[in-house]
Amino acid sequence: MTDQTTPKDPTDQHGSPDSDTIAHPGLTRDMDEQPDHGEETYVGSGRLEGKRAVLTGGDSGIGRAVAIAYAREGADVLLSYLPEEQEDAETTASYVREAGRTAVLVPGDIRDEAHCQEIVDTAVRELGGIDVLVNNAAYQMAQDGGIFDITTEQLDRVMKTNIYALFWITKAALAHMQPGSSIINVSSIQGYQPSPQLLDYATTKAGIINFTRGLAQQLGEKGIRVNTVAPGPIWTPLIPATMPEGKVDQFGEDTPEGRPGQPAELAPAFVFFASQESSYTTGQRLGVAGGKMMP
Repeated sequence: MTDQTTPKDPTDQHGSPDSDTIAHPGLTRDMDEQPDHGEETYVGSGRLEGKRAVLTGGDSGIGRAVAIAYAREGADVLLSYLPEEQEDAETTASYVREAGRTAVLVPGDIRDEAHCQEIVDTAVRELGGIDVLVNNAAYQMAQDGGIFDITTEQLDRVMKTNIYALFWITKAALAHMQPGSSIINVSSIQGYQPSPQLLDYATTKAGIINFTRGLAQQLGEKGIRVNTVAPGPIWTPLIPATMPEGKVDQFGEDTPEGRPGQPAELAPAFVFFASQESSYTTGQRLGVAGGKMMP
């Protein structure tokens, strides 16, 4: 693995993407330019030794980077993902197992409340409990016409995937989480700076920020922390699978660093919130957005 301590210029640490659009939900192998998930760079130090993590959207992108980091830090990981993402999920699981940890795969659609309960039940059965819950799965589909092009069907899918499922899984998991456990929700810079073509998605991300802050106050006395990571533009399969033709190449160029982030650049934030190092941090947001400002 490469040296993580050598200073590097973040503006040219990774290049800008050069990729065509791909079919939704997007598989990593279909991307012209592969994301960096930390496969060759992330070095663990036992910060999550023995912890049991549930990770939605764990097949690719941010989810894969988090799974790799968690496993190398000593955690066992349950991966939740759509059935059509099985290939990516198997690859992610292989990295977890290479690190000597347990990987549990649970395909299904989290828009179904019963499946959300199944995810939690499987984690308890296969891992023996839940210490870390990462609500990462999300759905977006850009619409240039804004609100006029957002159908009720799309709105329902966005809300069910991004808000309802997060609520259902969190509620079910809390019955098995002990003091010292951590919930990490993935919001977005879209929750603060909504793009018109992502109006419905941005609305859910703002809701996740408020959900995080409110739940943190409820659970503080129980010793369970709730925080959110708010990414900026990150290069994942979701981007070429949901952005209009011709706009993928400009993705992330409007950040001060002039490029999109890579999933590997988010993983340390998730490790921090899952570890005991953040024991006095709850109800907070950590933005990872290449210099884009969030209030």
